[in-house]
Amino acid sequence: MNIYIVVAIATNNAIGKNNQLLWHLPNDLKHFKEITSGHTVIMGRKTYESVGRPLPKRRNIVVTRQAIEIPGCEVASSIQEAIAIGRRDSDLYIIGGAEIYRQALPLTDSIYLTIVHQAFEADTFFPEIKPEEWLEVSRENHEPDEKNPLPYSFVTLKRR
Repeated sequence: MNIYIVVAIATNNAIGKNNQLLWHLPNDLKHFKEITSGHTVIMGRKTYESVGRPLPKRRNIVVTRQAIEIPGCEVASSIQEAIAIGRRDSDLYIIGGAEIYRQALPLTDSIYLTIVHQAFEADTFFPEIKPEEWLEVSRENHEPDEKNPLPYSFVTLKRR
C-alpha cells in the first residue's frame, strides 16, 4: 500500500482561508481528479464540509473526533484508523486539511504538489517540506492562461 498526499500550496505554504481554497485553477482541479479518481481519499471533516459531498468515483474516508455518520463516506476517529480502514486498497490519497496533512506527512510515500507561484494571506498552511526528506522526481511548469489566472507547477516528490 502506498500513501500519497495531494495538495496545492502557495509559495508561503498557504492552503486555505475560512475553510475555502485561495484560488481557482481549473487545470489543478482536473489534475486532482485524474490523480484520485478510482482510489480512496482521506480527508478531515472541515475539508469534507468545504467540498460539501463525497467525491464521486472515489472511496471517501472522513477523519473526525465527532461521533457522526456522513452519507456516502466512511468515518474514522484518527488518521491511523482511516489508514487501517483503507488498508485493503493499494493506494490511499490524503487530501487535507492542514492537521490531517501534518499527521499523515511522516507516513507518506509521495506528494503530488501543486505550487501556485504567489503568496496568499491565509489561516491554514501546509507543513514545511524538508528537502533532506523529499526528492523531486518530476515538475511541469504552467504559465497563466484564459482559464487559469496564476502561474503554477505540478511537482511530484518521493520520500528519500
